Amino acid sequence: MRKQIEFYENKLAYEMDPSDLYEAFESNTTFVALDTRQKVGFDKEHIPTAINIPHREMTEASTVHLDKAKIYVCYCDGIGCNASTKGALKMTKLGFKVKELIGGIEWWKLDGYATAGTHSKQGMQFKCYC
Repeated sequence: MRKQIEFYENKLAYEMDPSDLYEAFESNTTFVALDTRQKVGFDKEHIPTAINIPHREMTEASTVHLDKAKIYVCYCDGIGCNASTKGALKMTKLGFKVKELIGGIEWWKLDGYATAGTHSKQGMQFKCYC
């Protein structure tokens, strides 16, 4: 049973769902949404206040401007995409605190949250403490 408890504790330490992220945005400035998709996907639709660094472009040079005291929540399209996992791995190797958003932007929208971009969707807006 101890191994199972450890499994779930580890899972929660490294993942969060859209409602957890929304709540984090509402309550503090520690979390940053990091869109790990290509720029075209980000430009079309993304989580408001998110930054975009495609996982293929993550290097020390491309992340030097980021605050290592923040927690970066990597996301991509959804469960059929692994760009968020690749991005989370690279960001962790670069020394950042990272979590992965379960379900990506698709589950963000399914939970009724607003998006930004050329194809933005109406939804619940969070108070930005960015």
